[in-house]
Amino acid sequence: MSTLEIPNEIYAQMLEQARQEAPVEACGMLAGVEGRVSKLYRMTNADAAHDHFMMTPEEQFAVVKDIRAEGLVMLAIYHSHPASPARLSQEDIRLALTPGVMYVIVSLVEEPPVVKGFLIDNDSVTEVPVTVEEGSQ
Repeated sequence: MSTLEIPNEIYAQMLEQARQEAPVEACGMLAGVEGRVSKLYRMTNADAAHDHFMMTPEEQFAVVKDIRAEGLVMLAIYHSHPASPARLSQEDIRLALTPGVMYVIVSLVEEPPVVKGFLIDNDSVTEVPVTVEEGSQ
């Protein structure tokens, strides 16, 4: 995937969740086709931590099942950084266990918030453009 396109209304949902859950990191999954997001899955940060996130296996399995039933693919796993920039931590890299999926970070440190995407292959990290599109899905 060379870019990720997020419709404005889905981006707004991510921001709303990040702001509501701050100072805890918000997290979830983005699904769609061909690099274009069409559905957001809001997840629970089971650790309720301000400096990392952990999704429960039960929620993950339910989301993956719904993604398949909808005929979509998982494009990205997202989480927020309520008090730090949109960059990957060593823990983010270490816990990136889903190959081919982008990792998106929403940083609330600046206004407007900063969103960045990354592909992680073992210890190799590549930043991938994230585009927020105006209009409907």
